[in-house]
Amino acid sequence: MSKTIQFTDDNFVSDVLASDQPVLVDFWAPWCGPCRALGPTIDELADQFDGTVKIGKLNVDENPETSSQFGITSIPAVVLFHRGEIVETWVGVQHKREFESTLQRFAA
Repeated sequence: MSKTIQFTDDNFVSDVLASDQPVLVDFWAPWCGPCRALGPTIDELADQFDGTVKIGKLNVDENPETSSQFGITSIPAVVLFHRGEIVETWVGVQHKREFESTLQRFAA
């Protein structure tokens, strides 16, 4: 069972921006093929970094406020937040190694 968290407009401030841990957010939509291709990688990272980095997904169709607030115009977009600030952004499908190297620097 994956440790991937479901982020929403309602829980984004408390679960992401106010988090003591770094948080990786995958902005996605179910109709997006590249997003679905990236999904298993996000789930693997959630399991791998469990306890040191929060990792989850935010459906842009169901949560337009947060998507708009952070200027998400292309998906998949993966954003790393640390202490409420954006520290890294990736757009499009990336290899797992790309995420791992950055997450290892921020993992508590």
